[in-house]
Amino acid sequence: MNKRLRIDSTLECDLLIIGSGGAGLRCAVEVLESRPQSRIIAITKGLHPQKSHTSTAQGGLAAVDPKDPADKIIYHMFDTWKGSDCTADQNVVRKICQAAWEQILWLENRGMHFSRDQTGKLSKRTFGGHTLNFGESSAYRAVFEADRTGKGIMDTCWGESLKRNISFINQAIAVELLFKDDQCVGCIVFKQKEGEFIRILSRATVLATGGSGQVYKVTTNCRQNTGDGLALILQAGLPVMDPEAVQFHPTGIVGPGILASETLRSVGGILRNKDMDAFMEHYAPKMKELAPRDLVSRAIASEIRNGKGILNPDHNVEHIWIDLRHLSDAVHEKQIPEVTGFFRKYLNLDPKEELCPVHPSNHYQMGGIPTNVFGEVQDSTQKTVFGLYAVGECASASFHGFNRLGTNSILELITMGKFAGDRILAYLKDTPEKFPEAEGDISVARFSRYLESRGGDNIGQIRDEMRTLMTESVGIFRTDEGISKAIDVLKILRHRADHTALSAKSLRMNQELVQHWELDNLLAVSMVIAQAALYRRESRGAHFREDFPERKDEFNYHTLISMEQFGTVEFGSRDIDMSIYNEGGQFYDKFDVIERKY
Repeated sequence: MNKRLRIDSTLECDLLIIGSGGAGLRCAVEVLESRPQSRIIAITKGLHPQKSHTSTAQGGLAAVDPKDPADKIIYHMFDTWKGSDCTADQNVVRKICQAAWEQILWLENRGMHFSRDQTGKLSKRTFGGHTLNFGESSAYRAVFEADRTGKGIMDTCWGESLKRNISFINQAIAVELLFKDDQCVGCIVFKQKEGEFIRILSRATVLATGGSGQVYKVTTNCRQNTGDGLALILQAGLPVMDPEAVQFHPTGIVGPGILASETLRSVGGILRNKDMDAFMEHYAPKMKELAPRDLVSRAIASEIRNGKGILNPDHNVEHIWIDLRHLSDAVHEKQIPEVTGFFRKYLNLDPKEELCPVHPSNHYQMGGIPTNVFGEVQDSTQKTVFGLYAVGECASASFHGFNRLGTNSILELITMGKFAGDRILAYLKDTPEKFPEAEGDISVARFSRYLESRGGDNIGQIRDEMRTLMTESVGIFRTDEGISKAIDVLKILRHRADHTALSAKSLRMNQELVQHWELDNLLAVSMVIAQAALYRRESRGAHFREDFPERKDEFNYHTLISMEQFGTVEFGSRDIDMSIYNEGGQFYDKFDVIERKY
């Protein structure tokens, strides 16, 4: 083992937040509002909490005002259940939908600048899959702050956290969870700037590390979203749930893959192929452009497959158009200024006058670290792992099932952050104020291996090959042959990564060192995505098997998959909660395993 590597210091806190995006900070603030004496440390991978991926969320968050004369919470619950392809947990769906409006008021009362209509009420817009009266018509349910809603949430939660007793450690990564007697007691953290390992002992630990979009070649995700939380869980011998449920957003901007928000379609944008045909009416006759994302993404990919795409000469990528030319100046300037600005900045075109090229882009991980409705992490037997919580995109309660409806993600951030905060408050009250000693051994050995490795391969090249492989073989369309090939090649890529030398051996600000760690995480997450996709021989939501194109009742469960050794996996399952249906109350039949048409 490299003699330079050691644990340099130890910190202690009541609550450790790993990742300081919207979910993590909402959890921290909930704890601090009720227990201001709590010592909280939040670590963030980036330069600053406001650089978290939450800040990039654009369109809004769904919430039903109990005073709304047309919309009802039960409709939101139904839309989420149906949109999930009947795989969301109904107890989670009910709890989040019922808490949604309360959290809107929480944000507004703390200064978030929601957009308002001419009467002074909160403006609302419609999003794909959100309906009134169980699918009769589109629901205007999403409240928003122009087209930068996530930034508003981050500004609010970050501001509230700064008022209280919270310490931030920026440019730091959690490299190993610590356990003592089956209880999580903190983690080992590597501080990139200083090149130091520190041990943080905590009474409660929250994973809020975000998504894993960098598994794929084209993604709306930030550069830092490398599946770190899922990799930490796998390294600890715990399972991840439904990793095969990966969402591709229909409209990524050709080239950078940046999100062109569903807002563009909610305000009237039309998808067109090379013949200028508004093709969505052929795939979703009723909802058209506002069908759920998995349906729209497959429709776009099908149009391109059928020779109706347009080749972009600059990026050598086929795409379709989104037509915004007919929208008024007021819509362009007040409702979608930031998104249309992306087309001007990155493609040098004017959406008021020109068609905009878009292509499906990897967007969201519906699966993740399995938790209960309070954000408590569960093991493969669904037993609670004491002291360990997960919230946000890295977690799966499961609110989204196998397809997430637009605007439900940042709703989940603030609600699950609050629920976990409430449960942590009770946990801190009931547990002794002591910090069990726990030594980390995996992380130091792992980084020693990176520094001592020999070989002439290239980390960046291996990463690019992995992303291309996952996009082609475990992307929007999947087959047994393609997934099996991906699994075999991933094993080869992991072997190559293990025998790749670093050009620089310094610990301080060594991006190549961190990228090697990220590559290991990406390969681990890619492997469990591929293995779970191969195992689920059906099509459900965003998981589409061309060789098994229909949904099958025999797969009415959540996938649990563990991988303590790379490539060697163990499967389990968790029942889908059907509590609303089983209770047999009013509208219970709407929550059966229903046909999914739009």
